[in-house]
Amino acid sequence: MKMEMLIDELSEIVDGAFTLPLSGGKTVVNTERIREIIDEMRTNLPQEVRQAKNIAADRNNIITKSKQEAEAIIQQAEERAKTMIDQSEIVRQAQQKADDIIYKANVQANEIKQAANAYIDNAMKQADDELSANLANLKKTRQKLKSLQQKDSVIKK
Repeated sequence: MKMEMLIDELSEIVDGAFTLPLSGGKTVVNTERIREIIDEMRTNLPQEVRQAKNIAADRNNIITKSKQEAEAIIQQAEERAKTMIDQSEIVRQAQQKADDIIYKANVQANEIKQAANAYIDNAMKQADDELSANLANLKKTRQKLKSLQQKDSVIKK
């Protein structure tokens, strides 16, 4: 977001530049402000990259938590099943319940993992799309500035 605002501000500076009379289209811009904006862009770009890395780390944390929860559920089911080994009927029922709990835990763990993967993938795609758009805008603005500089150097000769 911040990058887009900075690019918009650069564009406004270029669009609002004062054209020098009899200069063949040369304009006067506030180079100090442009340098400030470029410095802010340099500062903000790594921040957006860090945000994308944090999203990836969050994904890994969610997956790890999901696995731990699944393992805890499975361990609870196994412990519960072991305590019910007293009689044959109780053993049969306990085994059935343990199997059901393990199955449900595995299903739940898979659902949590899929949801976490989908969330992280979506968040990373959004971050990627924003970074790509920002980079494209930055390249476009940079190309405009180069074009203006080239025109300036051709006119000076």
